Amino acid sequence: MSALDSEGREFDQRPWGNFIVLDDKSPNYKVKQIVVLPDKRLSYQRHSQRAEHWFILSGHATAILDGVTYELEPGESINIEIGQAHRCENRGTEHVVFIEIQTGTYFGEDDIVRLEDDFGRR
Repeated sequence: MSALDSEGREFDQRPWGNFIVLDDKSPNYKVKQIVVLPDKRLSYQRHSQRAEHWFILSGHATAILDGVTYELEPGESINIEIGQAHRCENRGTEHVVFIEIQTGTYFGEDDIVRLEDDFGRR
């Protein structure tokens, strides 16, 4: 369940870490800051109505896109196209923090199709 942080932004705690919505004022993009805890990973998922761009701020991120693994350091980024299966993993000992820019026509959580999930979510 989402809450608001001290600045009135949407904040959500997840089993893998958390996110803060930095900007959702436009109908064609949404910006989040995502934190992935050590030894955790997001679900392997896809979206039918949005693409994503991840820019790594800190930590060492492992991105999986359609089964291909990419190792990302701070300052590096990766694009995820609409419909592309993807996940971010933190195989390190420090938090992975990245900015996620979503572009498309719809940004609701019900546009997530989970293909694999460590926490039993659908």
